[in-house]
Amino acid sequence: MNDNPEDKQKPGLLRRWFGAAGAPLAEPETSAPAQVPAPKRSWWRRLADGLAKSSSQLSRGVADIFTKRKLDAAALDDLEDLLLQADLGVAASSRIRALVGKGRYDKEIEPDEVKQIVADEIERVLTPIAKPLGIDAAKKPFVILVVGVNGSGKTTTIGKLSAKFASEGKKVLLAAGDTFRAAAIEQLAIWADRSGAEILSREAGADSAGLAFDALARAKESGADIVLMDTAGRLQNRAELMAELEKIVRVMKKGDASAPHATLLVLDATVGQNALSQVEAFTRVAGVTGLVMTKLDGTARGGILVALAEKFALPIHFIGVGETADDLEPFAARDFARAIVGFERA
Repeated sequence: MNDNPEDKQKPGLLRRWFGAAGAPLAEPETSAPAQVPAPKRSWWRRLADGLAKSSSQLSRGVADIFTKRKLDAAALDDLEDLLLQADLGVAASSRIRALVGKGRYDKEIEPDEVKQIVADEIERVLTPIAKPLGIDAAKKPFVILVVGVNGSGKTTTIGKLSAKFASEGKKVLLAAGDTFRAAAIEQLAIWADRSGAEILSREAGADSAGLAFDALARAKESGADIVLMDTAGRLQNRAELMAELEKIVRVMKKGDASAPHATLLVLDATVGQNALSQVEAFTRVAGVTGLVMTKLDGTARGGILVALAEKFALPIHFIGVGETADDLEPFAARDFARAIVGFERA
């Protein structure tokens, strides 16, 4: 009889290695590491990142002008040129030049001090026109006409607004009034599906004014809270296209004398100073009541909002810095002013 203690341990050890049948046991399965979703960026972070082109140009420019240099007329000229390149406009650029120069001649000034003056003046100009889009519940349906030139982002903006209104519990009807482009109708249908909104559309080439009239009637029948009316992009200098937009407004009033209750002009920030002529023309024809500025993440000339505020004083309701529904948010003057000069949120 073998009393070797090592031999007594072998069967249990072998069983653990090979199992009762002597076959090697399978390696224990190791689950793949769980994919941790990236944390959702705050609106401030998306805004700051979206304005990076504008803020980096301003920050570099100010640093180049004022680092280890005494303030003189030439430095102020350079600053004014920098602000004009950022599309802040002549009036604001001139005021900021004067504010920076006041009491500081022949003295060194830190770049951050200059940027603070710029941010304060931008905030001062923009605060009066940073207004939310108010929906009057007494006007049901509340009709929002969305206008703008080709490629400004009207249809995408309507989709994002639809998602926001739906998330607030409002019943939304989308009217696919860009009947020139089948792709626009399809795009709006996708947004309607995502947000749970109803959509009214016609075949490509149909009369958009007739569609507007039908949309109001349908919204009344279905009890919709809001109608978002898309329109075809049109250049502000094309008289026949602007006349068609005027017809849409006129026909809407046959269905509801007070409609449209808001007319939003969607502006592409990358067009710079051309936005001024767009606001002038669309306001004359369609009675623009507020602005939406898109594509601020695609330009180094985000200061155009300042020039628009100074010339027209129209409310800026929303700004966009990306393609998702979360990338369109109500406009906040202080956040914008700090982001465009490269400061962190206060």
